[in-house]
Amino acid sequence: MSRQAPVILSFRRTFALLLLLVVLPSAGLSGFGVVAIINERAAVEKRLEAAWRGTLETLSQELPLAMESGRLEELGGGLLRFALPNGEVLSDPDSTFHVVDGKVSTLDPQLAESLITLVPEVGALPTRPTVFSLSAGGRAVLLAAEREGNGARGVRLSGRAVEELLSDKADRRVSNSEPVRFALLPVPRDAGEGGLVNRLMSEVAQARQNALGPPVLAERVLPSPLQDFRLVVLPTGEDPVARASTRNRAVYGVLLGLFYLTLTFGVVYTARVLYREARLSRMKTDFVSLVSHELRTPLTSIRMFIETLAQGRVKDPKQTQEVLNLLTQETERLSNLIERVLDWARIESGRKVYQREPRPVSEAMDMALQAFRAQRLEGGMDLRVDAPVSLPRVEMDRDAVAGALLNLLQNAYKYSGPSDRRIRLTVHQSRKWVELSVEDNGVGIASKERRRIFERFYRVDNLLTRKTEGSGLGLAISKRIVEAHGGRITVRSEVGKGSRFTIHLPVSKA
Repeated sequence: MSRQAPVILSFRRTFALLLLLVVLPSAGLSGFGVVAIINERAAVEKRLEAAWRGTLETLSQELPLAMESGRLEELGGGLLRFALPNGEVLSDPDSTFHVVDGKVSTLDPQLAESLITLVPEVGALPTRPTVFSLSAGGRAVLLAAEREGNGARGVRLSGRAVEELLSDKADRRVSNSEPVRFALLPVPRDAGEGGLVNRLMSEVAQARQNALGPPVLAERVLPSPLQDFRLVVLPTGEDPVARASTRNRAVYGVLLGLFYLTLTFGVVYTARVLYREARLSRMKTDFVSLVSHELRTPLTSIRMFIETLAQGRVKDPKQTQEVLNLLTQETERLSNLIERVLDWARIESGRKVYQREPRPVSEAMDMALQAFRAQRLEGGMDLRVDAPVSLPRVEMDRDAVAGALLNLLQNAYKYSGPSDRRIRLTVHQSRKWVELSVEDNGVGIASKERRRIFERFYRVDNLLTRKTEGSGLGLAISKRIVEAHGGRITVRSEVGKGSRFTIHLPVSKA
């Protein structure tokens, strides 16, 4: 027959599978979250650009129309100015220029350098004032000019005056509460033009503007002939992109932190449940094995004694009586083991009912000693009892407390040296507590084992415990009984020098 594969995985394999199924998807989700956080600024910029797109489109059409309605006015001395019909001046007189016979005349040397590219195009200018942009020498300028004979005349428009005109028109269109201003900025030159040096200078200038200047919320390139300038929206207060992206990143970070916190809690909780279930399964297996072993021993003895009597091997009445006595002891031993398991089952299921009433603690002590002495008729021990005549009353179930004390006495007997067993029962009152201490001179308990000896089915692993019968339930049952009475059990022990178990019960208020 082929062996059946195990249905339940081991705890380690199950926990590893849990980590694999949880950590990998969570890592992927976290990666997407990190990417979203990194790209949040770009997403906010896109949203703001979409919000300002309609306003920029309208302004990019109205601004050229408003400037086309202006005219050049003479100020005397050859100076000009460009003014709108409402009297608003958009130029600086010092920026006046004249182009005559292919020569440029102006008081602004930088403007003269830019106008060199205009000289071949003078004949194409109309005779009425025209506003256009010109890019030369890495600079973009906004000009208003008209053809005059074989030459031309005009002025460079003031950036501040144009922005004031732009703001005046924007105030009629903008309903957004964000503190912004509209400005005209040169269109960045293509990095692929003008050779390596120009490309490097252009990139450096662009990087510097992005780092030092206000962030651009949205932009739109003006139509020809103003194609060298772009209409931009700049914040005047706190950067809304940074504010929105910071807020969203904080939200993402908090959500991601809560996700990992929940994930960690879930993994830890699941791991504890799996560990508890695996441990419980192991304890059940150990319990079945232990109880089976403990039941087999008295059952084997009972069967052997019955077979001996049935086959008539014992003829002497005295020997027959001895066999019957042994048979009675084994039967009682079997009954006690079964009763202990059933008692634990009642305690675990909550069906154990305690009949608590104020009684002298001496009643439970005497009952436990009577049962203990009846079980140890063969002697071989030194039992000392140190208890005052007058003991306070304790609200208790006498039989249950006596059973808990009897378990301690039985353990003291089993785990003491077989040649010299010395057991001492001490009872005294300590303030609001009555303390019943059972002390032996046995093998003692190591410090690392003391925390687990009150667990169900747990037994200290040493040579003596392997040779001693027991179900691992005695101390667990005693602890549950004492705690149900509002008390506790403590232990003091030293390896090789014995142990001292103490039951602390509260004195009855009545």
